[in-house]
Amino acid sequence: METSREQTIETLLVSVNRLIRTAVQSTGNTTSPAVWRTLGILETDQPLRLGELAKASRVSQPTMTRLVAGMLADDLVSRSVDPGDSRGQLIEITDAGIARLVEWRVTLTRTVGPVFADLDDDQWDVLHEASALIASRTRTEITA
Repeated sequence: METSREQTIETLLVSVNRLIRTAVQSTGNTTSPAVWRTLGILETDQPLRLGELAKASRVSQPTMTRLVAGMLADDLVSRSVDPGDSRGQLIEITDAGIARLVEWRVTLTRTVGPVFADLDDDQWDVLHEASALIASRTRTEITA
């Protein structure tokens, strides 16, 4: 019996979520997932106003205000006046924020790596093609 497209997408979403959750738990990192999610959003969609960032990161505006305050203190993001509306502020990821995000992704990759260690070359090709396809649909940049 052929798996329906909806079932395939559901399996993909559930599996990726489970894979990330397991990897994060294995690292012992205590940084809020909202911080990593917010830095990832800013990596591709910056600068953003606080409200836009809260919506994109799926948190309330007061929660984003607290997150941004912590990320400002850690030099992960910067804040500037919105030139289009001086009442608003724009949030951007800093070089230090990019470096921390890259480090976090390396940690996750190394943590997840053993799950796939026994794949043969054909399976790696399938996984590479699937990840490239997903990346192209989600505006994620990948390397060859």
